[in-house]
Amino acid sequence: MRIVADQAIPQVAEAFRGLGEVELIPGREINNSHLKDCDCLLVRTVTRVDEALLKHSSVRFIASATIGTDHIDKAALKRLDIGFANAAGCNAEAASEYVISGLFALSQKNGFDPFERKAGIVGYGNVGKKLQEKLSALGIDYLLNDPPLQQQGNSDQPLVELEQLIAECDFISLHTPLTREGDHPSYHLFDTDRLTKLRQGCLLVNAARGEVVDNQALLALLKQRDDLSVFLDTWENEPSISRELLGAVDLATPHIAGYSVEGRLRGTQMILDATCDYFAKTSTWRLQQLLPQASRLEVKPADTKLEFWQNLFQAHFNIWRDDAALRLGMNDDEFERHFDSLRRVYPDRLEYPLFELQGVDENTAAVARGLHFKLAY
Repeated sequence: MRIVADQAIPQVAEAFRGLGEVELIPGREINNSHLKDCDCLLVRTVTRVDEALLKHSSVRFIASATIGTDHIDKAALKRLDIGFANAAGCNAEAASEYVISGLFALSQKNGFDPFERKAGIVGYGNVGKKLQEKLSALGIDYLLNDPPLQQQGNSDQPLVELEQLIAECDFISLHTPLTREGDHPSYHLFDTDRLTKLRQGCLLVNAARGEVVDNQALLALLKQRDDLSVFLDTWENEPSISRELLGAVDLATPHIAGYSVEGRLRGTQMILDATCDYFAKTSTWRLQQLLPQASRLEVKPADTKLEFWQNLFQAHFNIWRDDAALRLGMNDDEFERHFDSLRRVYPDRLEYPLFELQGVDENTAAVARGLHFKLAY
């Protein structure tokens, strides 16, 4: 079997070599000529998979090591009788942790208390659920919005209308897939009208898809309102993002919220398992073999509850490192290459369960346990 894979999928050659010959290609460069005698195609979001890419190819199965599928023309795959799988939920833990890091980092920078805010989670899927669990563990009040789930009537949590969430919440985090059609399209869900209704001092986070927020409308609003805080991990027109908007937001990162070591390896594991199922093959590769043992997390002493959690989340991961790295190329003539390089070569970031705390009081230990940190005694 011949496999063509985006070279940025972690450990893809090692994971798939037992299934056949693996050819590694940069994701943005994969084209029709690479697929003439290809059985299996492995991609990420930077490769647009449609009928033009697959014309006259021999591809039988496609897997995307991502949660989103807006880069995949599923109708074309159905017409061509090509199997498909993605890695839904692979980086939900990482993305939710990243939002928490951003929330507490900005609370320190901008001088607000997250414990006194009401959070609004727009999109109660894999990431939204993980974020809700963390906010609940921390004792932060929240509202949830997910119209498709509300329409189905089978949510395990109460859901509210988006207008109510915007009116009541002063921390709003977006976690919807990107859809342009149907009853509840998310394209420019936060347009001029909704953006102008944000509460005084609101923090808006987009770690979903860039196009969920009208970036030009957001830029215009930020020129008028200096009370708002904005954290963008995803942008319209990546990697050719608006550098003016980059300069205007409080926290800016290059679409890497889900890029923990475990999140990236889970994506590889999930598409490997799906490929094995499709082609009736087996593999002995397991992501757990690559993970380190849990290590002690040293947290600076703090005088208040807020300061302790700010110190803890910064000790776990300093999100300002990612912000600084992105802004470093702000005036670079080859900014698009800079943006992509930050995603391609990213330092290791481990999730909460691979860290242990020691010497905390009973109440703090209960919260840490709810966040899935380990506790050392």
